[in-house]
Amino acid sequence: MKAVSVVTIKKELYHKSDQELMELVLRLSKFKKENKELLTYLLFELHDETGYIDSVKSEIDLQFSTINTNSYFYIKKSVRKILRLIKKYARYSLKKETEVELLLYFCECLKDMSPSIKRNVTLSNIYDRQILAIEKIVKTLHEDLQYDYNLVLEELKE
Repeated sequence: MKAVSVVTIKKELYHKSDQELMELVLRLSKFKKENKELLTYLLFELHDETGYIDSVKSEIDLQFSTINTNSYFYIKKSVRKILRLIKKYARYSLKKETEVELLLYFCECLKDMSPSIKRNVTLSNIYDRQILAIEKIVKTLHEDLQYDYNLVLEELKE
């Protein structure tokens, strides 16, 4: 079965009643965990972005606390997993400020991690790439936000 375009789906949804739309959304939420997570964000957390950021930060803390630090191999796998989660949660929000906040927090946690990421090239490269990504996003934000985020970035670069 081939999926139709978003435009076609949008046109078809105009012809559905409220009850039919609710049934479609509920059915869609049953198929993938990401669909359910996105609906949860849109219904319950969209109005409180700072609360959402705090909940994601606590999830990041939890993930960092469960990293197996016996080997850099396991650390790299776990760090990549955490980064995938952050990207997914930032995609739900669609706000650049949220993405910057989450990535900055990730970089802070990574920098403070023990054993140091400076002893591993791959982890250092992951850290550096995220700093570059943050800088790129910050350039698109309002000047006041740029100033605030650049101060935090300078601390992370030290």
